[in-house]
Amino acid sequence: MAADRTIVPREALDLLMAGNQRFVAGIPDHPNQDAERRASLAPVQHPFAVLFGCSDSRLAAEIIFDRGLGDLFVVRTAGHVFGPEVLGSIEYGVSMLDCRLVVILGHDSCGAVAAARAAVAEGLAPSGYVRDVVERVTPSVLAARAAGIEHPDDIVDEHIRNTVDLLLDRSRVLSEAVDEGRLAVVGLSYRLADGSARMVAGRGLAEDGARQDAEVA
Repeated sequence: MAADRTIVPREALDLLMAGNQRFVAGIPDHPNQDAERRASLAPVQHPFAVLFGCSDSRLAAEIIFDRGLGDLFVVRTAGHVFGPEVLGSIEYGVSMLDCRLVVILGHDSCGAVAAARAAVAEGLAPSGYVRDVVERVTPSVLAARAAGIEHPDDIVDEHIRNTVDLLLDRSRVLSEAVDEGRLAVVGLSYRLADGSARMVAGRGLAEDGARQDAEVA
């Protein structure tokens, strides 16, 4: 099903979550990782999801979701912050490769979020271009503070939700695809200790044939 261009957003999400469950249980299938798959993809690719995640070395998308070659169109930055080049890459996955799902993947103990928290609380801003990463995470930290959110993991969740909202606010291509029912954008939070991913926010998921926007606390 992963190569089927008619896959719907909910099915794409189910494929990812089923793979994550196998990964957590220690019984991965390692699908689409053989020589035959490699050869079949040489002329063309048909990934079923765009995965926009944090660059953390422990978040290798194809491993934690038990997928293989050609399944995921992956874009990663520290703290899953984005600018025009990231937006263009995600839009390419949706408009040119016909991906039906965009996943924002954050995680607990995120260094970018921790640095932004330190910058807000103590004025400890890093140097170089790392400062730019921290500045892009800071609005999420400030929003969490305004909402009375204090636990580090809950602040990460707020950053994931804000990234989903900001992505759809900035990209007409993505927001129109969601409105038309062709795309869902979801935010997942990954737990480093046990390898599980849980949904934090979702836009454009269909339930019982009707489109809805859902947010999971």
